Amino acid sequence: MELSYSVNEKTAQPKRHPFFNWITKIKEHLELIAALFSGVLILFAWATESYFPHSITVTLYLSAFVIGGFAKAKEGIEETIDNKDLNVELLMIIAAIGSAVIGYWMEGAILIFIFALSGALETYTMNKSEKELSSLMKLQPEEAVRIHGDKEEVVPVSALQLGDNIFVKAGERIPADGKITRGRTAIDESAITGESMPVEKQLEDEVFAGTVNLNGSLEIELTKSPNESVFQKIIHLVQSAKSERSPSQLFIERFEGTYVKIVLIGAALMMFLPHYLLGWSWQDTFYRAMIFLVVASPCALVASIMPATLSGISNGARHGILFKGGVHLENLSHIKAIALDKTGTLTNGEPEVTDFYAADNENKDVILNIAGSMEKESTHPLAKAVIQYALKQNIALTAEVDDMINTAGNGISASISGSNWKIGKAEFIGTEQATAFYNGIHEKLAGQGKTIVFVSLDDQVKALFALKDTVREDAIKAIRTLNHEGIQTVMITGDNETTAKAIAEECGITEYYANCLPEEKVEKLKALQTEYQSVAMTGDGINDAPALATSNLGIAMGEGTDVALETADMVLMKNDLPKIAYSVSLSKKMNRIVKQNVIFSISVIAILLLSNFLQSLNLPLGVVGHEGSTILVILNGLRMLKEA
Repeated sequence: MELSYSVNEKTAQPKRHPFFNWITKIKEHLELIAALFSGVLILFAWATESYFPHSITVTLYLSAFVIGGFAKAKEGIEETIDNKDLNVELLMIIAAIGSAVIGYWMEGAILIFIFALSGALETYTMNKSEKELSSLMKLQPEEAVRIHGDKEEVVPVSALQLGDNIFVKAGERIPADGKITRGRTAIDESAITGESMPVEKQLEDEVFAGTVNLNGSLEIELTKSPNESVFQKIIHLVQSAKSERSPSQLFIERFEGTYVKIVLIGAALMMFLPHYLLGWSWQDTFYRAMIFLVVASPCALVASIMPATLSGISNGARHGILFKGGVHLENLSHIKAIALDKTGTLTNGEPEVTDFYAADNENKDVILNIAGSMEKESTHPLAKAVIQYALKQNIALTAEVDDMINTAGNGISASISGSNWKIGKAEFIGTEQATAFYNGIHEKLAGQGKTIVFVSLDDQVKALFALKDTVREDAIKAIRTLNHEGIQTVMITGDNETTAKAIAEECGITEYYANCLPEEKVEKLKALQTEYQSVAMTGDGINDAPALATSNLGIAMGEGTDVALETADMVLMKNDLPKIAYSVSLSKKMNRIVKQNVIFSISVIAILLLSNFLQSLNLPLGVVGHEGSTILVILNGLRMLKEA
């Protein structure tokens, strides 16, 4: 059967006009825009109140109420109806309306603005993280070529069943897990294992959905249904981990309902009981109840956290650290252990030539010229490393290459000046000669986790290249700093035991786990969480996404895959591992400031409430005390802009 089938590409979607893209972006950020616009209205009303009639000023404040508070009011009402419980959103709206009722429009509008702004930023962050699964799904082929005898048909991947045979061309992603029944190739499995080196595959070898068939046509028999593939497990693990709520989040939600009820009950009691028990007039009780709502509103508590958090996030951004929310910056100081992926995290993610040996009496420059010229004709990922090495030696790649043959999974051969040259693994060159070359130097190099490539002329081994995914220059420093801070470092990689051990020793990591598929990384991470309670995960690949999502804090490398960047809670934009230690210091400083602010704001609220009950506090003074405490905690939070 001639396997020359080509899957038709989907009809290209018409390009959208930039105007519609602009409209879409506005919709995505509408809540944030509304909050900021309400702030502008408040500022304008305050600055012009002496120039315009009172009715215009009130109208401006009322507009700020509606524009800034609509989203949170709608959310509060809907949650109250759905959950049959009160929430802080409703309390803020009632407090703001109470301020307006007794004539303090600006104070009420400011309460709405601060709360709306924090809610809008939270919504923006959540919407951003929702895109992770759509990015992940793009790597899963939607169609496959199924083989029935001599017939081929294009079917949806979801229609494939256990035992079906499919055809995959070179350069295509494999649509389902299975085993090779015909053909041999090299496969890029970085999407699953994270390993940058292509894996050679032959008959009966297992292949995974989402990986890339690099250089050979394959027939594959499905050993798993599409919804049970390793790739689908990655998606499921990300979904389940993202849907889990942290204990602190659940506590805050429970506290929210209790706080609202206490304040509303207190306001109701203030509106009636003093009249009957203490003989206050109805005017006094209503006045005191309104003051109670204003000073008991959580404006200062919100300001205790948000300015410090935003300042900390800005500080991190200046240093190339992106936090996807204040909760992640807060949690970082509680981390007791950090699990790190190898490829692209501890290492550069691309193989480099670390050693080159030429046979005695051979001209190294000639061999580098021939090897580099041959690799220019190859598409194998190792070819780039050989070419770069030759160019660094100032070798001009001028050899004329004829009759180039790419033997999938083994190497390349070509005719140069009438001689037969080969570049590839030992089995391709000649195992006996390769083993004897330089008294078996390749065994020592292989023991260091390096990939060995031989060069032969007319079946005589002439040279050897050793390649390795090299450790980042800053990785060793980062590991040393983290260990000094009392944070345990662990490497979890999909690479083999030999390579993992070599990299771990070079980085100074004493605990490592090798040969881990994505679900196994999650299992190792959960075991670490049992031992250390709070564990971070650092990675850059698709295969790291489930572990990033499962960890207490996911850290992605800035040059990593889109899925890793979307799944992670924190991104090192410049791939600077030592910045993790800086982030920990930043987190500790922020938590100290937040605690100071919370204690101070609660103390002020308590004093104001007591003063109000003793009738020694009037509304203007209550507003000054309430807003003054808010300003102070904001200024304290802005200290986060300084170095950690």
